[in-house]
Amino acid sequence: MTEDNKIGYAVLGLGVGKSHVESALKCEKCRLVAVCDIKEEKVKSITDKNPQITGYTDFKELLKDDRVDIISVCLPSGMHADYAVAAMEAGKHVLIEKPMDISCEAIDRIEAARLRTGKKVGGIYQNRNNAVMKPLKEAIDSGKLGKIFLGTFAVKWLREQSYFEGDHSWHGTWSMDGGGSLINQAVHTLDIMQWLMGKPVSVRSVTSVNNHNIESEDLTASVFTFENGATATFLSTTCCYPGLSTDIQVYGTDGSVEIDGDKLKLWKIKGEDERDEEDMLDRYGRGNRIAAAYEPGSKYGHITQVEDMINAVIEDRDPQIMPAEAKKAVKIIEAVYKSAASGLTVSIDW
Repeated sequence: MTEDNKIGYAVLGLGVGKSHVESALKCEKCRLVAVCDIKEEKVKSITDKNPQITGYTDFKELLKDDRVDIISVCLPSGMHADYAVAAMEAGKHVLIEKPMDISCEAIDRIEAARLRTGKKVGGIYQNRNNAVMKPLKEAIDSGKLGKIFLGTFAVKWLREQSYFEGDHSWHGTWSMDGGGSLINQAVHTLDIMQWLMGKPVSVRSVTSVNNHNIESEDLTASVFTFENGATATFLSTTCCYPGLSTDIQVYGTDGSVEIDGDKLKLWKIKGEDERDEEDMLDRYGRGNRIAAAYEPGSKYGHITQVEDMINAVIEDRDPQIMPAEAKKAVKIIEAVYKSAASGLTVSIDW
């Protein structure tokens, strides 16, 4: 806790961690007191602009800072569990970037440390908080779309070879990234798929490397079967020039919804007239920034989960995404890679 009785916040890892820095600086209930990275120049890029923030290049020194209540862990994915567990054992709560780690076994270690230490653990899947996701989730859960029978999900992005080199050379490796286009770029959309459609029980997948010099894959194509009998296709790639869409499409017997990223493209529900559809497209068809005009004070992106984590500590409640929830996408990813490696349909046991 800081001298002014605000939650003391710290960010470990200043790659994607910069988004956590920006979010923490905007949160009224916390004070960003420290950042940490092994690269001194990355630390100085923050502290030079914000001299009130203490910079560390040694994680052990960060753990000794009594002002720090919460640490955002934003390291290469395969390092998340080790550092999160160490932080909890040092008395810190942790918010962990996606994926929570690259294996279910590692996430189980995080959960065991949470139970052992009593510290709070949150995971990052901020796309669940995109404005359009709330009405879609409500439409599915309420039955407005009827029986869900099909989903089509596709992440068609581009990453240049430079993305996998230099400071980013851990990208596309099995040991630190846990894979390629699926576990890194598409994990958000995979989480959305299972959040909307429920638990898949089997998957048949193929993977390939098409335009990068990496250990893992830059394309996956999968067909999932769900507990309720629904089917979904899922595509991930980092080869689509010049970087295309993120398709989230759900089809039920009474309605169809199509989204690209955070932008609603189609909203057709039996019983609703054209005015209802036009209102939905007007409100959600241009993404979070325009949707925010309809709900003053609403926020999107990393700040939604940074604030949730801070409030969870203040209110002594669970964060939005707990380890068991964050583990679901990783469990599915492990099955995809197993199917692609074996050439077989793989059952997913829950």
